[in-house]
Amino acid sequence: MARVILTTDETLASTYHDIPLLDFLGCAPYKKLPAWIYSLLDSQIPDENGLLSQAPYGLRKVEAALLRDGFRRDEVVVAHPKAVERFIDEKTTIVALHEMDPLGLGPVSMMFTNGGQWRNYTSVKFRELVERINRVRESKGLKFKLVVGGPGAWQLEFRQPAREKLRIDHIIMGEVDHIAGKLFRDIESGAADETIFVRGWPKAEEIPTIVAPSYKGLVEVMRGCGRGCRFCEPNLRVARYIPLGKIEDEIRLNVSAGIDHAWLHSEDIFLYKVEDRRNFYPNAEAVVELFEVARRYTKNVNPTHGAVAGALAVPGMIERISEIVEAGPYHWVGIQVGFETASPELIGKYMNNKMKPFSAEEWPWVLLNGTYILNKNYWFPAYTTILGLPGDSDDYEIMTARLIVTMERELEERLGKRAHFTVTPLSFVPMGLLKDQEFYKIDDMITYGQFLHLYYAWKHLIREVTKGLPAVMKNNPFLLPFYPLAHLGARMVIRQIEKWGKKKGYEVRRLEPLEDLRIDVEEHRWYSIPNLAEIY
Repeated sequence: MARVILTTDETLASTYHDIPLLDFLGCAPYKKLPAWIYSLLDSQIPDENGLLSQAPYGLRKVEAALLRDGFRRDEVVVAHPKAVERFIDEKTTIVALHEMDPLGLGPVSMMFTNGGQWRNYTSVKFRELVERINRVRESKGLKFKLVVGGPGAWQLEFRQPAREKLRIDHIIMGEVDHIAGKLFRDIESGAADETIFVRGWPKAEEIPTIVAPSYKGLVEVMRGCGRGCRFCEPNLRVARYIPLGKIEDEIRLNVSAGIDHAWLHSEDIFLYKVEDRRNFYPNAEAVVELFEVARRYTKNVNPTHGAVAGALAVPGMIERISEIVEAGPYHWVGIQVGFETASPELIGKYMNNKMKPFSAEEWPWVLLNGTYILNKNYWFPAYTTILGLPGDSDDYEIMTARLIVTMERELEERLGKRAHFTVTPLSFVPMGLLKDQEFYKIDDMITYGQFLHLYYAWKHLIREVTKGLPAVMKNNPFLLPFYPLAHLGARMVIRQIEKWGKKKGYEVRRLEPLEDLRIDVEEHRWYSIPNLAEIY
């Protein structure tokens, strides 16, 4: 029984057998992916008497902030979504949910659900959780407030009818670390607005240190980004860097709880404590020191996100980090990276800092050479691209498809079995400074160039499932049953894309082979950039 109950839906409470990128399984369409397959791949975090033994990082931050702000330990619980009912009683004032994609409107989900035409698992599991909570509230005549926050809260503000139907009392949009106690007390007293827009951001010293283990050992090293991509909400926030002491405390806490992994979370790991805010040269010493600190506690240290330009700007930084974490053929460093488009024009228009310290015109070259640097040092980049950016054209889309083919051929020729990357096309979702634009709906809007982009990205993914998955999952016992399923699934997807393309008039058998772009790996060039070669 508790005053404040914090929880999330089941798609955010699964480890998915620690298979790389399978955390996005919840974005899959509910009626297209059989429930038995989802159940096979779903592996829920164990609960401890109904409490989450590991919890999504956002929940852990709110928990820590409430305890700092005067709430007692016995008043705040972080409940497993399957056990939330057991903590609700007449003393409960707030049940708060941390959500990433409650209505299935995120870029990955919009891509996998045909522009939102099908429900996905994140939306189904979210609704199931809310309906269970509401049944308890109604059957017992309780007066607690149902609150939703987290990165996906905007979806409930965007879709007001869904919010009203689900009887959600409050939506919180923004970072709350610095005001959590006051905010929750305002909700309890009835003084809070239905939609709470938190203005401004906490300073680094106002962000509390977590007090219980985080999901998969996630540890935040910075907030915001500073590159200012117009379509991206986190990039528009002021960048703040978490001090090494706090980062070390959180890693130590997770490792002491038996989590042999440190996921260093940021929007761009190579911008940690960056000093050059004009050209975005990485502060290589600070980034390397960050990995050195994490490595004291575990060999399994991974970043979550990074920009390929930062890796290419200081190749020695990547080499040194690989030495620190002992990267090798059976120990790859995974990282999610924004590819977005091969078009220098679109990069320059919407993401004019993304390629720095290089120029927009060099963007395709940066992607090829940056991937070479990462692969050479046993880093496996998982790229995402965007279908339907405003101002897009078939020429730009065909260029993206050609770059994927060029990277595949060039990297395999130079690196052989060490060449690995994936490209996942996502639907454009109007966010950041592009909120006035239209959602991209693939079935209605697909063009010839976009189809080529989609097709060659998935075709490359099949190659990676065949040759890359066994390498990165070498020590995972779930590989044996998962590998044939993944192989079959990837082939089924590509066949469906081919059938769908033919229906749209883009028959694969009639496509002319794509020519490589005329770009090359140029080691002599990026190792001779002034002021960079001498850093390492």
